[in-house]
Amino acid sequence: MKKVLWLVLVLTLALVMIAGCGEAPAEETPEETPEETPEEEVVETGTSRLGLGVVTSIAKSRDADDEVTAQAQADVIMAAVLFDAEGRVVTVSIDNAQNRVAFDEEMQIATDISAPGATKVGLGDDYGMKRVSEIEMEWYEQMAEFENWMIGKTVDEIKSLQVKVVDDAHQNVPDIPELTSVVTITVEDYIAAVENAYNNSIEVENAATAGLGTDISLAKSKSLDEANEILPVAQFDNTMAAVAFDEDGVIVGALIDNAQIKVNYDADGQVTSDKTEAPKTKVQLGDDYGMKRVSGIEMEWYEQIIAFSEWMVGKTVDEVLGLQVKAVDDAHQNVPDIPELTSSVTITVESYQKAVANAYDDAM
Repeated sequence: MKKVLWLVLVLTLALVMIAGCGEAPAEETPEETPEETPEEEVVETGTSRLGLGVVTSIAKSRDADDEVTAQAQADVIMAAVLFDAEGRVVTVSIDNAQNRVAFDEEMQIATDISAPGATKVGLGDDYGMKRVSEIEMEWYEQMAEFENWMIGKTVDEIKSLQVKVVDDAHQNVPDIPELTSVVTITVEDYIAAVENAYNNSIEVENAATAGLGTDISLAKSKSLDEANEILPVAQFDNTMAAVAFDEDGVIVGALIDNAQIKVNYDADGQVTSDKTEAPKTKVQLGDDYGMKRVSGIEMEWYEQIIAFSEWMVGKTVDEVLGLQVKAVDDAHQNVPDIPELTSSVTITVESYQKAVANAYDDAM
């Protein structure tokens, strides 16, 4: 009887232990952890905007009179600007092609028009501002300071720069502590060029830097030729390029334009062009330039230069310079001769290639 009772007791304890093993463990209270602040999301798209801005003037061209001979002057201000996705300036290059064609008393050209035109940055110390500057700084040095001030700013912030009037020729000189000791030039046209660059900008991907390149010719200017009824004209062909490059120097975007400016004179040396009107570039003229009606491919100049610029994307400057070309006539010695361009570009491209190469030098 005792053995039976003992077995019953053992079985009862065993059943209790088995039942206990099936119970859920006691819930643990988790330790309190500090509340995590979500990190701000950073969106890196690699997208920038490349702009080319131009401001032109022939207002300083002069007539001939009893004391002076006729002289045409074209001022072409150019700005190549790379903006970030928020419209802030990342890089900016500004220059001024201030070129002149002088005539003698017989309205014959007195300037060496076979020499390439120059820009103020290109002239460097030879421009000659330092010797008359109260701060003893050349034009290119002052412009570099002004460009540096623009970095990180939007166009609206640049336009709101506080300025002062110094004299009739200097109506908008910077008047803030950061610039008063380094910039004494009047800056209204340079700001306008930057704004123009933004308004005409294109989207580019993975741009690390950008540069401005030019190629300028006065060669098509003409002297008075009464026998052939040719009146005097000063012609300034200002080719310009704003080009963006990636970290390896590969082109990621390009904008090219040409300010083909003519200052017309009569036989007596009086300017017959409207000096108050700003000459338009070929891109600004658009369909009014008039190439489409005489083009074998029925494309305007601006359409052809877009096609040429888009072809450059993904290429190095050496590849652009190495483009296979053909001579079509005396005025078209370097027309693209590759399948990708023969149906979209019939203009001669040597000056545009030079401007792109110069933009690379400026950027790097």
